[in-house]
Amino acid sequence: MQPDDQTEATPAQLEALREYIRQSWDVLERNHSEMLEATLDEKVASPSSQRPLVYISLTEDLGRVARKLEEAAPQDFREIELRHLPPSYEDIEEHGLLYLPNHYVVPGGSFNEMYGWDSYFISLGLLCDGLTGFAVEMADNHLYQVANYGKVLNANRTYYLTRSQPPFLSALVLKIFNRTGDLEWLRRALPLVESYYAFWTRGDRLIESEGLSRYFDSSDQPAPEVFGHEQDVEGRSHYDRVKEFYREHGGEVTSYDLPLYYDRARDRLTPLFFRADRAMRESGHDPSNRFGAFNIGVLDLLPVDLNCLLYRMEVDISEMNATLARGAEASAWEERAGLRASRINELMWDEQHGLYFDYNYLRRERRAYPYVTTFFPLYAGIASRVQAARVMESLELFERPGGLQTSTCRSGNQWDSPIGWAPMQLIAVEGMRRYGYDAEADRVSVSFLSMVLKEFVEHDVILEKYNVVRRESRVHEHIRYGYSDNEVGFGWTNGTFVELFAGLPAEKRDRVRRI
Repeated sequence: MQPDDQTEATPAQLEALREYIRQSWDVLERNHSEMLEATLDEKVASPSSQRPLVYISLTEDLGRVARKLEEAAPQDFREIELRHLPPSYEDIEEHGLLYLPNHYVVPGGSFNEMYGWDSYFISLGLLCDGLTGFAVEMADNHLYQVANYGKVLNANRTYYLTRSQPPFLSALVLKIFNRTGDLEWLRRALPLVESYYAFWTRGDRLIESEGLSRYFDSSDQPAPEVFGHEQDVEGRSHYDRVKEFYREHGGEVTSYDLPLYYDRARDRLTPLFFRADRAMRESGHDPSNRFGAFNIGVLDLLPVDLNCLLYRMEVDISEMNATLARGAEASAWEERAGLRASRINELMWDEQHGLYFDYNYLRRERRAYPYVTTFFPLYAGIASRVQAARVMESLELFERPGGLQTSTCRSGNQWDSPIGWAPMQLIAVEGMRRYGYDAEADRVSVSFLSMVLKEFVEHDVILEKYNVVRRESRVHEHIRYGYSDNEVGFGWTNGTFVELFAGLPAEKRDRVRRI
């Protein structure tokens, strides 16, 4: 699905993009010798303390960490303040960076910390570029988070302690093990992977009646990063713009019970709104209208992507146990995966539309909102051959000249049409290849990769997201909610580019230069 008026980039221009990505691993790297740079955060106001704050877990030895940081960068260490976290998130009065023991890659732009699902796609790029040791450090940081902060964090800032992001940890661990063959490392990692799985399948994230999980957040207060990062040119925050929509168009909201989230008499967003808003951020799709206006119906929905990723975790953990000669455990995890796959197909497959939809467990109905997550059951291997064929019949709903748009709805949110995101291209392409749709996977890959190359030739940068309808990186006029900036860097686009390019047959790689 390429435009007719294409020009062709030179091999040197394609190589310049690849060199940009290779150099980006260093540019976007953060380590203990650059602690001051790592503490910088454009998204929240600086603490009143004169020195940037770095927090460590209560389970960590403050003196040991202090010595490690001081040895790495004596001057930087004198400029920061190292603190233990308080026992409760609510007791944090000044936000700061959360300590991690190893080097990591940040996404770029204002995202100057290690993110949960971004890091999976970044690590794929590291592995493709032969930086296996660096990918191991990334995975070890996530395992450290599980051990010390209770989960893979949305990112390593204190205001992200209440939530995670879509779970790719088991997939990352297996990717690395398949590269290194390090059985001792796998043996150490497995209990932490299982602990992270438990985070998603217990408590408020588990809907026991359905045996499936949802996105959630343990806080019902405004997300601090909104006030510094998600402002428009008039200085209004995302929350201000949401209230304006509710005041003027609240009668149009039918996918959830609006008075639970918005107090019209006081023109005030409720604590339940803020919990849902935070859960939407845990989904990583922040925001779209997939879970209702601004994704605020997220607490009522069982998401197809999350539950497919948890199925993948179950399959991955089964494989890890089998590799470690734990046959009974492997069988138990395989059985668990089978039960989840059955529930996903029972509740989320929509025969009429030939698509997978999220499931509203309160209304006991699917939310018929065509969204690119319909490819997750193909990626996970849950769909039957017939179901995969039906999904592929609807490829035209999403396929555009620059790859796959996220949804068919133009809502003014950045995770809806006409915006496309690198991770969704890779997930969908891998799903297509799993079921033998290689021609379609090649076409989508070339469309996306050539657009990224085109924009790189024009602007000398790789960006967070793209308008896949117009094949350009200019996106701000389409985004009214959340943040409209298009961040430069950009970690997961870099990693996805490398991985998608490597997945193309050699004879089709030259097509990427047709920009």
